Amino acid sequence: MKKIVLLYWPKGGNTENAAEKIAKAFDNIDVFDIKSFNAEDIKNYDLIITGASTVGAENWEDASNDNEWSRLDLEMRKQDLSGKYVAFFGLGDQVLYPDHFVDVLGVFEEEYQNMNAKIIGRWPTDGYRFTGSNGEKDGMFYGLAIDEDNEDELTEERAKKWAAQLLKEMEA
Repeated sequence: MKKIVLLYWPKGGNTENAAEKIAKAFDNIDVFDIKSFNAEDIKNYDLIITGASTVGAENWEDASNDNEWSRLDLEMRKQDLSGKYVAFFGLGDQVLYPDHFVDVLGVFEEEYQNMNAKIIGRWPTDGYRFTGSNGEKDGMFYGLAIDEDNEDELTEERAKKWAAQLLKEMEA
């Protein structure tokens, strides 16, 4: 059986709620907020799922002394991710931020594409209402797009479909 870890930040709120819904879609998965995860343990996993919200400058600005994503990114670059699968989920708000919906997926794609891991889990843009996203290319998001503010009733079903998709892509 493949070992799976789900890493998310920030702790609490919509991101943690989405992480819990995604975790429920798997039979066996370890879940950590990134602050409590030791990057050296990544060797124990076959699939690494990372997730975050798009808005919140405190989550992304390098100027912040406590930028947890920058810390994890630096630690992950020290690890051997060859032979590992990586997938992403991103939260956004299609109503308030339609021009930057789930931009975080683009950040993840850029960060992990040079780490020798196999990126899986592209998700169709069909059914979403947004005008722009750095997390999308050719009608596909770089990972699961979640809008807990306006479509929270769809998250659980999308998570189930995405989890099944990820497991299938790992078998291919």
